[in-house]
Amino acid sequence: MPDSAASMSPMKPSEAKSPGLKSMTGYAQARREESGRVIRVTLRSVNHRFLDIHVKAPEGFESLENGIRQAVRAHLRRGHVDVILHYDSSGPAAVAVKREVAAAYLTAAQSLRKEFGLTAEPDLAGILRLPGVVSPPESLAIGEDDQLATILQSCLNEALIKLDEMRKSEGRILTEELSNRLNNIRDLATKIEPLAERTRPAYARRIEGRLKELLAAVPIEPARLAQEAAIAAERSDTAEEIARLRSHVQQFESLLATGGEIGKKLDFLLQEMQREANTLLSKTPGTESEGLEITRLALEVKSEIEKLREQVQNLE
Repeated sequence: MPDSAASMSPMKPSEAKSPGLKSMTGYAQARREESGRVIRVTLRSVNHRFLDIHVKAPEGFESLENGIRQAVRAHLRRGHVDVILHYDSSGPAAVAVKREVAAAYLTAAQSLRKEFGLTAEPDLAGILRLPGVVSPPESLAIGEDDQLATILQSCLNEALIKLDEMRKSEGRILTEELSNRLNNIRDLATKIEPLAERTRPAYARRIEGRLKELLAAVPIEPARLAQEAAIAAERSDTAEEIARLRSHVQQFESLLATGGEIGKKLDFLLQEMQREANTLLSKTPGTESEGLEITRLALEVKSEIEKLREQVQNLE
């Protein structure tokens, strides 16, 4: 096949890409029929860390696989993509008869007929069924057919555009779900903040009482004791974790608004959000009602983060 057909020049990235958030999950199919030949391209994509392309094509299309991969790369950046190519031909080129092979079978049949004095004539249909006489469509010189390569390129580009649209549509749905969960986290942080403020004085008093019990036999100034208790309570302050959690939520929303290939960035932000939630839980003091409520709310934050992580795995 000429180089121009073998390369199957893909669509330009500028034609294939458009702003917006995309899911890595999608399905599309396109079909072309011309001169009795039918090409059907099926595309399936799911989430993957990188762009992983698997091409399944009939025998004879090997020289076109590189062009198929180039076309997919021009449209997609991440995901496991299965490209399944179907080919049927009902025209004159549907089969190819290897006449020299058929002639050899007929010569052998005539020789045996004379040698053993047989009267039966060779069966033409039987000859065509013998190995090597008829070549199926898959073994034709498809790679040298410029017209077929053009039909395949057109069919593949149509399927890729459909797949891209489905991934965008799924991306819009995911964006809405992610935004809702971010709002939930922001609301939970707002509820935690006043509770955390109320727990600090109570925690300081509890620490001071505990220190008095432990140091009953050791003379210590009341002011120093109160200072140490305040320092211990300060270490349990969660204001910084709540502030960072809100900052991560804001960054997350900003990336959602920007769109594009942000899946990996969002995954990193979720790791940071999970770290803040864990620290928040570890700092939550005592078993008072406020502390128990903070623990409950922080666990809800962790749950929302996990759900965000599951959804982000599908983003390009």
